[in-house]
Amino acid sequence: MQIEPGELLAQIKSPADLKKFPSEKLVQICDELRQFIIDNVSVYGGHFSASLGVVELTVALHYVLNTPEDQLVWDVGHQAYGHKILTERRDRFHTNRLYGGLSGFPKRKESEYDTFGVGHSSTSISAALGMAVASQYKGQTKKQHVAVIGDGSMTGGMAFEAMNHAGVADTNLLIILNDNCMAIDPNVGALKDYLTDITTSKTYNKAKDEVWKILGKLSKFGTSAQDVISKVEGGIKSALLNQSNLFESLNLRYFGPVDGHDVNHLAEVLKDLKDIPGPKILHCVTMKGKGYGPAEKGNQTTWHAPGAFDKVTGEIYKTTPSSPQAPKYQDVFGHTLVELAEQDDRIMGVTPAMPSGSSMNIMMKAMPDRAFDVGIAEQHAVTFSAGLATQGLVPFCNIYSTFMQRAYDQVVHDVCLQNLPVVLCLDRAGFAGADGPTHHGAYDIAYFRCIPNLVVSAPMNEEELRNMMYSASLHNGPYSIRYPRGKGVMPEWKTPFEQIPLGQGRIVKEGEEIAILTIGHIGNYAVEACEKLEKEGLNPAQYDMRFVKPLDGELLHEIFGKFKKVITVEDGCLMGGFGSAVIEWMIDHGYQAQVKRLGIPDDIIEHGEQLQLHKECGFDPEGIAAAVRNLSEVSKIIS
Repeated sequence: MQIEPGELLAQIKSPADLKKFPSEKLVQICDELRQFIIDNVSVYGGHFSASLGVVELTVALHYVLNTPEDQLVWDVGHQAYGHKILTERRDRFHTNRLYGGLSGFPKRKESEYDTFGVGHSSTSISAALGMAVASQYKGQTKKQHVAVIGDGSMTGGMAFEAMNHAGVADTNLLIILNDNCMAIDPNVGALKDYLTDITTSKTYNKAKDEVWKILGKLSKFGTSAQDVISKVEGGIKSALLNQSNLFESLNLRYFGPVDGHDVNHLAEVLKDLKDIPGPKILHCVTMKGKGYGPAEKGNQTTWHAPGAFDKVTGEIYKTTPSSPQAPKYQDVFGHTLVELAEQDDRIMGVTPAMPSGSSMNIMMKAMPDRAFDVGIAEQHAVTFSAGLATQGLVPFCNIYSTFMQRAYDQVVHDVCLQNLPVVLCLDRAGFAGADGPTHHGAYDIAYFRCIPNLVVSAPMNEEELRNMMYSASLHNGPYSIRYPRGKGVMPEWKTPFEQIPLGQGRIVKEGEEIAILTIGHIGNYAVEACEKLEKEGLNPAQYDMRFVKPLDGELLHEIFGKFKKVITVEDGCLMGGFGSAVIEWMIDHGYQAQVKRLGIPDDIIEHGEQLQLHKECGFDPEGIAAAVRNLSEVSKIIS
């Protein structure tokens, strides 16, 4: 169902339409844009507070810039809903994050206004700088390049690498720091404290007020504008003898902080900054969830992506099940980690800015001196964990599968080459659902199983997750455990710990003719498929392998000695994944069998509900059953 926009927003399909309005109408446009986001997200779900916080900034940017000619890069993209609505996608916005609909993030193939595909943080400055250098090379001196980055994303090392380069590149680049003290969870670290000092310093703010009074008159100075700004910069630096500026030290001209919710002032500032050459940074102070009371006053982490809710009362809709439900895998991880830590004082917890998403916040609350949120810094999280391990501790480093890609070198160089006992827990393995391809955990089995010393495992249920965590804490070397987003299958999941022998799989179901080998939670689909097939007179066997590395050689000898038809099922990429490992083992040990691999194909799979995506790739319960039927039919034809 398409939701109708307000009176002025209904007239805006593109930034060109926005520019037709006089500046005195911008406040009303912002109000209508904010309400349109509230109306849609309350019904269809999605990211919420981040986009509300940048409504005024979004309107001001598209009002002043000549998009899409001018290049506007949004870091991560949680904050880009207003941008999408103003750039020819308003009438389709109700399909946002739905299967076959708009992506929840900026995406190059979706719109010419989306200059760079985002989803992982801290990339915007590097991308915008590349664009700026390209424009300089081509002689396009008037073209603007703007990177909008949140203060949470600024904690990522890549942002600092880019600023270090930007300071000497002398290109037409504007970095807008959207400072709201929040990522998904509250920001942490020294940078947060530094930005707070800037925004609360009376000396600094008195001086910057004088700067903006002069900047407001900048257009009147004409060709002498550069001389004026140089004098202003000198004056503010003299006034702030003891107030060093991190950004200025990187040769980025710093402006701000400014009120990120004053759309008319923002528009004037952006117009002035267009006339100032070279790399510069504008510090905007905003409120995440601005304009919607429950989000402003409530738990900011909850309102980052609340799901459907009552827009009048702010009540987030929750279903009340009539029977006990299986928990989310992330919660099993969080509670189990505390249990293990209570028994073993060597155990520590580490996460890069995902304490609530990974449920590391449970340990952070119970044992604040033994659990660490290191900010959006996956590389640091892994090497920090390696440092802990050198001192006899056992760190559980929890990083989403898609974000572990960013720390691959550290896993290889700092953990595995030194054979350190770091437990790498990969949440959101497999399809991440509506977040789409930037967040799918499709590749970790393939990119981990080639690394020496690293155990690669995946539990089929909550009990196995607990036992793998327990086993990993006793293992003298690197150990990875992957599990998906969402619920498990065991309402009664708090079972006693049992050590799983390294590389040992298990028989789920005896059978005939065809063997189904599964890894991880997706094995529960095979259970459903086998139940359906039994009613049809087919009786395949099922094996829960539990480990991709090392593989259970004893069990594989049994399987290939008995079955000439084998199906492997994984919720990871087929190229180099679990099925590939099984085939390699089969060939190395001289067996011959017909092997059908089910998993994620060599393609980019878009967003949608997990089951929809599993069905698309052919490894939902029906897809597994169909594969068994096809193999069985082949055997009948041959016989």
